[in-house]
Amino acid sequence: MTDAKAGRSEVGTDKPGFDRGLLPPMLLGSVLNPINSTIIAVALVPIGRALGAPASQTAWLVSALYLATSLGQPVVGRLIDVFGPRRLFLLSTGLVGVAGVVGALAPGLGVLIGARVLLGFGTCAGYPAAMALVRSEAERTGRDSPGGVLTALAVANQTVAVVGPLLGGLLIAVGGWRATFALNVPLALAAVLLGLLQLPKAKTPEAKPTAKPEAQSTAEPAGGSTPRGNLAARLDLPGMGLFAAMLVALLLFLMNPHLRDWYLLALAAAAGAAFAVRELRAATPFIDLRVLGGNVPLLATYGRALVAYVVSYSFLYGFTQWTEEGFGLSPFHAGLAQIPMFLLAIGVSIVSGRSTSVRGKLLLGAVGQITACLVILVLGGDSPLWMLVLVALIFGVPQGLNNLALQNSVYFQTDPERTASSAGLLRTFAYIGSMVASSATAASFGQHADTGGLHRLAWVMLGAGLLYLLLTLFDRTLRRASGTGTRASL
Repeated sequence: MTDAKAGRSEVGTDKPGFDRGLLPPMLLGSVLNPINSTIIAVALVPIGRALGAPASQTAWLVSALYLATSLGQPVVGRLIDVFGPRRLFLLSTGLVGVAGVVGALAPGLGVLIGARVLLGFGTCAGYPAAMALVRSEAERTGRDSPGGVLTALAVANQTVAVVGPLLGGLLIAVGGWRATFALNVPLALAAVLLGLLQLPKAKTPEAKPTAKPEAQSTAEPAGGSTPRGNLAARLDLPGMGLFAAMLVALLLFLMNPHLRDWYLLALAAAAGAAFAVRELRAATPFIDLRVLGGNVPLLATYGRALVAYVVSYSFLYGFTQWTEEGFGLSPFHAGLAQIPMFLLAIGVSIVSGRSTSVRGKLLLGAVGQITACLVILVLGGDSPLWMLVLVALIFGVPQGLNNLALQNSVYFQTDPERTASSAGLLRTFAYIGSMVASSATAASFGQHADTGGLHRLAWVMLGAGLLYLLLTLFDRTLRRASGTGTRASL
């Protein structure tokens, strides 16, 4: 990023404008995860047929990515808070290309699952890096939400999330299911090139020399100002390890919940207790529980993200599988059936991005999810095609609203010095919701994605949608999130 670009002013103001050269790597890096999350939806059935694996086993292709990403997002986000986004972005996106090659050449389901794990870790840096860059540019320009970049980021993620199944169907029609993995190679090359050309080399965000004493426990020193001997303390490696143990045990249980696996919940609880003790005593904790525990608005946002994604990804994986196996559509036509959601979600995101209201978006998104679930309960294998289109249209509303509202909430509710790690933690809660959705889908369908299984899944989705609505209705901490708004007290 050149000084001339960085100092460019917006027309009609004496303040510098957001560096638009950052947008291409920000947007491409942030969509690598959702494109791999969604493109697999239409590939599960072809992969299962090619490798002789039932739906209960191919569900690991979904779970493996979310297990890796749920763990990696807050860890990589913390590294970005300390070292800046450039190096982490380049390393992670390079790993995406490696994973694409492994997946395209995988001889069996085990290697394919390994490729999805690599994709999970490789796509960890994009979103936290983008949020960190938005924060640093906001501080440089004096604009809390520079140039509507948060809306652009949300629209890009929403666009990819809903167009993924269609793109997956096209790739499978042209080159088979392996093409959905090979796609990552050119995407990774483009992301690395853009990162090398555009991302700033200076470590961001910089610690402010005028920081208040009480905030210094969570603020990171300016790049290179802390001796390397203190690196382990700054990163809180023991805290990261305990967090990893807790999350892995929890997610392994969620992948296939059964009473015989009670020991996984016990391990998660023990690791969680040790993690809490460690974080409350650490000088520079990985996740500052003292600050997070006092930030009720942020905790509520994380809770809403979890249940919202239970509904969203149950629809993405479950409904898509049913349209292929239970309704008889090809992978391409299953993706094509979601075009209405794709178009409506983009329009809703663009229009709603002009408003600073968060609560209104959340409420409308909740109503949209509940309505779609009720329509799914009356679907059957002999339903007219227009009913599938209707469900997709209804889901386009919450698809366009929820992610935007949740993202804006975190941006304005979090500690500015921990923007990347807080954004990563938002994704972690979302991925836990996705893991619940994956487990619910596998349990509902069993060996085949039939109509009875779809209806069982719809009841799970309806319960999550109602909880999402209640969490929004009774949350008195919701505020208007805007560039001039006030952040939640930390």
